[in-house]
Amino acid sequence: MTKYSTINCSVAISHSKLPGLDYSLNPYFGCEHGCIYCYSPSVFRNKEIVKNWGKFVKAKINIVDVLSKQLKKIPKGVVGMSTVTDPYQPLEAKLQLSKRCIEELSANEFPISIQTKSDLVLRDKDLINSEGFDIGVTLITLDNDLARRLGPRTSSPESLIQVLEELSERGVDTWIFYGPVIPEINDGEDNIIKLVNLAKKTKSELIYDRLNPKFWVLDSMKPFLEKEKPGLKYRLPNLIKQNSEYWCIFREKIETICSKKGVRCKPAFT
Repeated sequence: MTKYSTINCSVAISHSKLPGLDYSLNPYFGCEHGCIYCYSPSVFRNKEIVKNWGKFVKAKINIVDVLSKQLKKIPKGVVGMSTVTDPYQPLEAKLQLSKRCIEELSANEFPISIQTKSDLVLRDKDLINSEGFDIGVTLITLDNDLARRLGPRTSSPESLIQVLEELSERGVDTWIFYGPVIPEINDGEDNIIKLVNLAKKTKSELIYDRLNPKFWVLDSMKPFLEKEKPGLKYRLPNLIKQNSEYWCIFREKIETICSKKGVRCKPAFT
């Protein structure tokens, strides 16, 4: 059961080093989606936070007011929502902090890049116009059962496909985040082709990323890996190295398929 609480923030928007972003904005601390591969909590280097990630959400209840004041003092740039937690996790349906932040950013003409695993983003489709926005949907598999086991409380693949279809039809720049790629779990050619076909259909860019072995990530995945692929946990560390033979082969495969289909494609980090 998720524990909810509220906190006050002193800063709403921070500089970001992520590709394509100037700033990051996270209306919530914690995330209830419960994805077993999530490495976001590892950035805090706190074992207690990692252990309880997915079980708590703290809403930055004053973030809109703080953001309004900050935007008057900083240069315009692309704002990423959200870089550590999902801006459209279930609590957003009630509090609407992300929606209000979007309204504030738009009023001040800041471009917005949103990444989510939730179809709740469609609630705000009238705010999301074709100029000044790009929307990314995390889709690592189109298999419903596997998607549920990897991200217990995220929206279903079908719902996320609908997000891409509706927003792309409205002329919004969309992209698919195929990450993490987990060897022998969601890296099959059939899965790749389905995602590439979806990207082509919705005129979306496909961004792919390997499993990030940050602090405690593999530990949190062990129960799933033991049940799904016994012994894989011992081989994973070598398979997911940046320049491993496995990753080089995978990268060439997905780039080739995308090229043949005429789909824009790139790794998340070079």
